[in-house]
Amino acid sequence: MRLFIAEKPSLGRAIAAVLPKPHNKGEGFIRASNGDVVSWCIGHLLEQAEPETYNPVFKQWQLDHLPIMPDQWQLQPKSQTRKQLSVLRKLVKEAGELVHAGDPDREGQLLVDEVISYLKVPNQKRRSMKRLLVSDLNPQAVSRALGQLRSNQDFVPLSTSALARSRADWLYGINLTRACTIRGRQGGLKQVLSVGRVQTPVLGLVVRRDQEIHQFVSHPYYEVRAAIHLTPDAPLSFYARWQPSDACAPHQDEEGRVLNPKLAETVARRIRNQPATVDKVERKEKQQAAPLPFNLSTLQISAAKAFGLSAQQVLDGCQNLYEKHQLITYPRSDCSYLPSDHFAQRQSVVNAIASTRSTQLNDVIQNVDLSRRSKAWNDSQVDAHHAIIPTEKTANLNNLPRAEQQLYQMIARQYLLQFYPPFRYADTRVELIIDGGRFVATERETLDPGWKAAMPTRSGNANEHGSSDSADGETRKQPLPKLEPQQAVWSGEPQVDEKHTQPPAHFTDATLLAAMTGINRFVKDQALKKILKDTDGLGTEATRASIIELLFKRQFLQRQGKQIRATELGSALINTLPESTTVPDMTAHWERQLSDISDRQLNYQGFMNPLQNRLQQLVGEAAQIDTQAFAGIRMNTPSRKKRRQGKPSSVKKKSPTRQNVRSKSEH
Repeated sequence: MRLFIAEKPSLGRAIAAVLPKPHNKGEGFIRASNGDVVSWCIGHLLEQAEPETYNPVFKQWQLDHLPIMPDQWQLQPKSQTRKQLSVLRKLVKEAGELVHAGDPDREGQLLVDEVISYLKVPNQKRRSMKRLLVSDLNPQAVSRALGQLRSNQDFVPLSTSALARSRADWLYGINLTRACTIRGRQGGLKQVLSVGRVQTPVLGLVVRRDQEIHQFVSHPYYEVRAAIHLTPDAPLSFYARWQPSDACAPHQDEEGRVLNPKLAETVARRIRNQPATVDKVERKEKQQAAPLPFNLSTLQISAAKAFGLSAQQVLDGCQNLYEKHQLITYPRSDCSYLPSDHFAQRQSVVNAIASTRSTQLNDVIQNVDLSRRSKAWNDSQVDAHHAIIPTEKTANLNNLPRAEQQLYQMIARQYLLQFYPPFRYADTRVELIIDGGRFVATERETLDPGWKAAMPTRSGNANEHGSSDSADGETRKQPLPKLEPQQAVWSGEPQVDEKHTQPPAHFTDATLLAAMTGINRFVKDQALKKILKDTDGLGTEATRASIIELLFKRQFLQRQGKQIRATELGSALINTLPESTTVPDMTAHWERQLSDISDRQLNYQGFMNPLQNRLQQLVGEAAQIDTQAFAGIRMNTPSRKKRRQGKPSSVKKKSPTRQNVRSKSEH
């Protein structure tokens, strides 16, 4: 008997649907007519044991117990899913062959692997275990996946990475949360001060941004624009911006802005009604390929900007589109590429998009060229999962909730863009010399809108097809004239613009997600910056939404309109913790190492041993935080109903999921 172990019942039912009928449905499994059996987990069936499992004295939170570091790690069955674990125990013993059908990511890999390990499956059976990678729950896609089974041994590094992540988060969260909470109580705070490897640096980003805005002092700066005429008697043709020389450095800030109004006025006076000479003219034609299909983070960022959807709303909507409606592929993906063999399915996918009757996509579909092949189809960039795209299933979008309609249309449009020509444009740069000073005018001219013609138009978008924009964002009423080097022109009445420096903006869902995804920009350690990739982030595609929601739930963050700000408690926590726990440097480096484990470039001990050594020091520092920082902080007390449920009243779940477990252990 061949046993498929899926991550959740919905995937299990999708697998069973393509197996020979008739089916015999049992409690927690489905048996096909050929003897194959499909069963499933319900998210994680197991969880890391609590500290008191290792030693009963750890039930009491005391500083002298820390750090708690298990010698032999233990998993324990979750009480609410113990029954399903018993079903799997029996089926695994009966099975002659096992097929791992967890979701195609590192957590999905560990989720089934840890059950197999816990049930003490014999080594020979474990080594012969197959891996089924399902990214699309429609029957055609599941059937294709069944024909492409791989050895589960190929994915051991992925599972090891997830295991290292799980244990590291347990060590970090248990020890630092206990240390900080004990100190907080000594200062009169009754709240649990949750500290996490990922959540605390994310909170630190928001607290520091709020402080930067609060402490910001605006100052004026000045720009000089020369009014260029082709002849002294000709009308104004265009403006050229002054480029201060090195001699002006004492009058500039660190970003090169001129702070001295007298200097700006002097420059304006010297170029008023003076001859000018064209020094250089550069025109470069360029092109920009269509953006790649979405992964979860890029979809969450785009949906937040376009529709104001939170990261959690996007994830929840995508899960419905994937599991309930089967209209999109696996959503918790960090990949933006597609397998090469998916290119053969393009007509079926486009037909399915057309069947949704989306008025927004009709024109986009009409202009696709299916003979085009973007760089999205690239096997070398795809491993366990691929980009989020529509499936071949047909549906009427009008039957879906509004948020799910919006998400499907975004995903579908991004897929259709892969069959559009590139956006072609020309950048022109003109440099002029006026009384010894250098002035620059730039222009971007659209030659062919290409894929941009398929993008929705939004109010305030000045760059319509054929417009002539300067490269620094100014929209011109008319294009730059044809100019030649050494051509004589005229500088008329200049403009001196007084501007004021602006504080950074408060984080929103979109910008906080972008910060978590490309954390390299916020890392202080220059040596670490060189190690990290631009795409290295805090957390994973699947966990970033729950991390943000967790910070709201624990009253560390609050919303003010679209802005995300820290609460008094959140600010107090960040300001008292050791700095290394509140900045992204350390955890971003750990995320890089976890990726290295997945890529077979680092082993488990190479990650865990330095982490445990560092944790000893961090716990000692956390045990010395200032207790007075929390004095007088008042907390919003949740209702008894919410306290009993242990989650926001707006979240309704019928059964535990992997996401619930992650919010408890990872962050």
